[in-house]
Amino acid sequence: MNQFSLHASGDAPLATGHYPYILSSGDQPASFEALRLTESDYGVIDPKTFAAIEADKLFDTINHTKTEIGRFCLYRSLARPLSDARLLRHKQDALREIESDAQLRESLENYVGQRARYEHTLKYLLYGEFSGGLTTDVPAERTGRLEFGGYGYYQYREGTRYAVELVEDAKALPQPESRYLRDIVETIQGFEQSRIYQLMKGPVYLSNDKFKTQSEKPRFLPLPRFHPSLFKWMPILFFIAAVYAIMFFFEIMAPELGASYIGYGILVLTVPVFPIVLLAMGAYDRDAVIYPLRRQFRQSADLAKAVEALGMLDELMSFSRYRRTLNESMILPGVHDEQHHLLIVVNAKNPLLIHEKPDYVSNDITLDTVGRLLIITGPNSGGKTAYCKTVAQIQLLGQIGCYIPATSAELVPVEHLYYQVPDPGQLSAGMGRFGHELKRTREIFFNTTPRSLVVLDELSEGTTFEEKMTLSEYILKGFHHLGASTLLVTHNHELCEHLQNESIGRYLQVEFVAQGPTHRLIDGISRVSHADRVASAIGFSKEDVEKHIEKMMTATGRKGE
Repeated sequence: MNQFSLHASGDAPLATGHYPYILSSGDQPASFEALRLTESDYGVIDPKTFAAIEADKLFDTINHTKTEIGRFCLYRSLARPLSDARLLRHKQDALREIESDAQLRESLENYVGQRARYEHTLKYLLYGEFSGGLTTDVPAERTGRLEFGGYGYYQYREGTRYAVELVEDAKALPQPESRYLRDIVETIQGFEQSRIYQLMKGPVYLSNDKFKTQSEKPRFLPLPRFHPSLFKWMPILFFIAAVYAIMFFFEIMAPELGASYIGYGILVLTVPVFPIVLLAMGAYDRDAVIYPLRRQFRQSADLAKAVEALGMLDELMSFSRYRRTLNESMILPGVHDEQHHLLIVVNAKNPLLIHEKPDYVSNDITLDTVGRLLIITGPNSGGKTAYCKTVAQIQLLGQIGCYIPATSAELVPVEHLYYQVPDPGQLSAGMGRFGHELKRTREIFFNTTPRSLVVLDELSEGTTFEEKMTLSEYILKGFHHLGASTLLVTHNHELCEHLQNESIGRYLQVEFVAQGPTHRLIDGISRVSHADRVASAIGFSKEDVEKHIEKMMTATGRKGE
C-alpha cells in the first residue's frame, strides 16, 4: 500500500499524515476492518483506549458523510487523529470558510452529493468480477465479491466517467481561500495531469500488450483503439462484408456451377456463429484490456489521492452538518503548539449523552501546567466516569478538527491519549486483576510524554489498603513529574489528602444535594461514599436485607430463631 499526504503551496503538508491509501490496490475494496487499530499499529490512541472512550459510538454520532470514502476518512481521523497543531489549525480554517461562505458551502454540498450518487460505479469497475454473457446484472455479493454478468463494458464506461467528472466538476468549484480546502480541491483537479486520468478519459490505444494515451500514440501510426462495447462497428462491418462477398461470388460469379444455394447455406451456418464471435471478442477485451487497465487504476497513487481528497472534503462537510444537528453551543477550540498538554473548556457537554439527555449538565475542564494532575472523588452514579469520557471525547473531537459541545475551549494536541479501565475479561492464569491493571498502567506510564492525556479509572485495585496507598502515590507522582495531564477517578480520599498536603494536584468532587447527585463537579475531596443511597436505590440496603430475611423466616416457620 502506498503512502498518502497532501501538500499545499509552501512547506506545510495539510492532510492525513503517512497512512496507507484507503482506495485498496488489491482485488478487494477497502473496509473498516483495515482501518481499525491493532496492538502493533496505532498512533495517538491505542486500541484499548479507542474502545474505552466509545470511539465507535462517537463516530456514529458525528458521521454525516454522504460518500463511502468520506466515512472511511472520518473513521481514520478518529482512529489516528492529528497531533500537529499547525495542520489542525489549517483544517479548522477550512471549516470556518465553509460556514462563512454560503455560496461555497452550497457548491461543495452539490459536488459531494453528486459524487455520492455515482460513487459505486468506480468501485464496481475497480473490484468487480465479470462472468461473461450479454447481461450486466446488479452485483451479487454472495462470496464477498462483486460479481456481474457481462464483460465489464458498462462498468468500465461508468467507472471511468465517474473519475473524469470528479475532475471536471471540481474545476467548476469556487476557488477556496483556506489552504487546507484549496489543497483538497487542487489535488482533485490535479488528477487531470496524470497518465491514469488520460487513460480513463480515453481514447486508449493498444500496442503490443501495452496501452497508450492519445498523447502517447505516434501521430501517423495506426493502432487499434479500444471501444468499451461488445458491438464494435468495424468487426461487424467486416463480418457483413465477408458474408456479402461470399454470397456475391456464388450468386453472380459462379452461376454456371449451379451452386447459388451454397451461398445461402453458408449464410445460414454463419448467423449462429456471429454471437459466438462477439462473445469471444468480449472475453478478449475483458481479459486483455479491461482487467489489465483497471489493475493500473487500482495501483495508481494519483487516483487514490484524488479519491481520498474527495473523502476529506466530505469529512469537512460532515462536521458542518453535525454542527447544525444540535441545538447546542458548538465551537472549534483554539489550538496551541506547546510542549505540555493543555485542555481548558467552558461548559463542556458529553458528545454522546447530549443526544439522549437534552438537560445534560455541563462542566468545565481545566488541565494545564499548574493543575495537570486532576483527582475526582465521589460516589458511584454521580458522573465521574461520564466526566472523564467527556474529557477524552472532547480532546479527540477537537484533535480531528471537529466542533465540540462547549461555549469556549483551548487545547494542545496530544501525542498520546490513554484511558485505563478495569478489564476483567483479560485475566489469565497466574495474574489477577491487580497484576493486569498494574501491567496496563506500566505500559501507559513508559509511553507517556508531557504532551499526553492519561485517564485512570481507579488505580491499584485488588491489593491491601496500605499497598494501594503506596503504589498509587508513587505512580501519580511519576505521572506528575513526567508532565502529562492525568485524571484519576478514586474513592480513596486518604490518598487525595496526602497529595494535597504536598500541594500536588487539583481536586474535584461530585456535588450532592438532598435529592441526589447534581452531576456537577465542584472543588474539594469527597469523604463520603453515599453507598447507602446507592444500595437503597437498587433495593439492597441494610433494611432490604433484613426485611427479606424476616420474610423468609416467616415463610418457613422459623421466625425468632
